[in-house]
Formats: sequence, C-alpha cells, structure tokens
Amino acid sequence: KGGVSSGIYRGLNCGFGSGDSTKNVQTNRRLVANTIGVDDACLISLHQTHSTTVITVQGPFEAPPMGDALVTNQPGLALAILTADCQPVLFCDPHARVIGAAHAGWRGALDGILEHTLAAMVNLGAKREQIAAVIGPSISQPAYEVGPEFVETFLTKNRDNARFFAKGDGETSLFDLPAFGLLRLRNAGIDRAEWTGHCTYSEPNKFYSFRHATHQSEADYGRLVSVIRL
Repeated sequence: KGGVSSGIYRGLNCGFGSGDSTKNVQTNRRLVANTIGVDDACLISLHQTHSTTVITVQGPFEAPPMGDALVTNQPGLALAILTADCQPVLFCDPHARVIGAAHAGWRGALDGILEHTLAAMVNLGAKREQIAAVIGPSISQPAYEVGPEFVETFLTKNRDNARFFAKGDGETSLFDLPAFGLLRLRNAGIDRAEWTGHCTYSEPNKFYSFRHATHQSEADYGRLVSVIRL
C-alpha cells in the first residue's frame, strides 16, 4: 500500500518487469528508498532469473545485475527483492554488519539459493550462529496446488521432501513453500529463522500474487518489494 500505481497494479508496485508505467514504478521505488532512508540509487535490486547466483554489492549499479540474491557489508546500501508469490528472504548478522536478500521460489530454494547467500555472507565476515533470517509474504500451502511432476522433482532430490506436500484435489498436491525454506535455513545453521505468516494469494488487498492474478484472468500483476538496509 501507499504507492501511486492504479488498476491491477494499485499500490506500491516496484517491478519494472510489470506492464505498469515506468514513471509509476520509479515513483514507488523512490517512496521505498525514502522510507528506508537511502538515496534512490542505493536501493539495489536484481534482474531475477530463478538461479543460484549471488551478487556481492560494493555500491550502486548502472543496471540491475542478473541473479537472485544480494549481500553487502557496505553502510548506506539497501538490498531489495521483488516477489509475487515466491519467498523474499532477508538476512542480517548485526555483529559483523553483513546483510543479505534472496529471491527463493521453489526452483531457487530447491537448487540452493539460500545456502549460496549464506556462504556469500560468511565470505564477508558473517558467522552463521549470528545470522537471523526472515521469510516475507509468500504463497502458503493451502493456495499452492501443484501436479505430480512437481512433487516428483522434490522427491527425486530427497524422499524426505514428501513432508512438505499435503493431499489436494484429484492428483494434485499442496506444497508448503515457507516450511521448505525454513528447513533449508535451519539445516544450513540458521537457528533464528521465521516466516511472517502472510500469504500473498490469500490477501489480495495487501499483496500482489501471480497465481491469484492468473486465477482472476488478469493480464498482469504487480511486484512486492522486500528491503533490508545496513
């Protein structure tokens, strides 16, 4: 909420990849930068590709780099992740003064984007026992219906992943993305990890959701922004 976008993008749409006007997105991002207390150029985001690529940030970029996570130990920078059902995950080691932000959809989480982000933070001086992580608004299990091929992709990696699936209608299953993310974080040595509990799909007046927009036959959807600054 609080942005200048209207129509299907109403609110604080921060995604240049949407069909919203560039001017609206620029204004919304400026509002975010002002709120978190950094210059516009210091609100750093990515061209996200569902990869395991982590970018170490030393200063502003002329254009967003390709990747799915950012880490920095430079004061005055804010790391931003854009989502519309995927997990935005923010990290902080307050003692080492190192922060991180990751875009973790099912593919990225399964392939290891969270673990790669933590490794990059450690390279900057962070310690796993000091890092806290939070998963922001994401699609929740009751709204995340998937087919048998999806389930098999996870079971092929690890049969224990069956715990993250509940029975859906017919041959479908319901996937618990935040629970999967939390387990990956805790297995990586992060004891302080939580999900905010907000479901993007179930609260369309608060959040953008790709799946909700699809089910409503809308032409496009906005992007949420999750930000952490040092």
